[in-house]
Amino acid sequence: MTAMPPGRSPAPPVALSTGSVYPESARVAFELAAELGYDGVELMVWTDPISQDVAAVARLAERFGIPVLAVHAPCLAVTQRVWSPEPIDRIRRSVAAAGTLGCRTVVLHPPFRWQRRYAAQFSDEVARAGEHAGVALAVENMFPITRSGVRTVPYSPGFDPTEVGHAHYTLDLSHTAASGVDALAMLDRMGAELTHVHLADGSGAPRDEHLVPGRGGQPCAEVCERLTASGFAGVVVVEVSTRRCRTRPERAALLAESLLFARLHLQPTARPAPLPVR
Repeated sequence: MTAMPPGRSPAPPVALSTGSVYPESARVAFELAAELGYDGVELMVWTDPISQDVAAVARLAERFGIPVLAVHAPCLAVTQRVWSPEPIDRIRRSVAAAGTLGCRTVVLHPPFRWQRRYAAQFSDEVARAGEHAGVALAVENMFPITRSGVRTVPYSPGFDPTEVGHAHYTLDLSHTAASGVDALAMLDRMGAELTHVHLADGSGAPRDEHLVPGRGGQPCAEVCERLTASGFAGVVVVEVSTRRCRTRPERAALLAESLLFARLHLQPTARPAPLPVR
């Protein structure tokens, strides 16, 4: 193994979200991650039956030699009945899945406003589950919804988890774009509690675009450079939309471009050696 040159921090690993191959299955995500040279995958648990079968996912990880580096809990509007209709049960099953798959991070969204009982339990459950299992439950920044010119926040108590305070955060750069939030300011607010990053881009339109990094207006390069410079110990996950791709090679090309962007901007840079003490 090549030693890291003095004055440099290792680059964070780069994983591929299995959601980035939608509408194809998690199996395709493992295949493309191996083909393109990703360090692992983030398992997005959703309507794809393979993503809900932890044993099947473990077999894919072994077959392709691609580890699962994080689990994204089923907390989207379309996954409210995946695994269980009870959101607390879904958190616990996600933590159990992370343990089985050998990863240390579970990504969560804040509760929806209509989930009043869950919202009242959320912070305590996130802290308890993490302490019990040794898994970081990293709460993700979200965004308002705009319809017919009306802007509403569907999350409780809001879309910015730093306003509540959690032990671990996920920074999503498509979501900062959709919410009109300064991504670098969000990065600073998350501080040492930043555990996980979803690397994507956005144009600033009030919708969740998940563009290839570098194709929108978010400071994706600067975020990556700050992560490496700070010694970030988490995982950077490429979470981009390829749903409009008509062919597998077209999808692979977008994922390869995203990985190249991440590798380039997460590359460690030499820091000056300290002056000798006289």
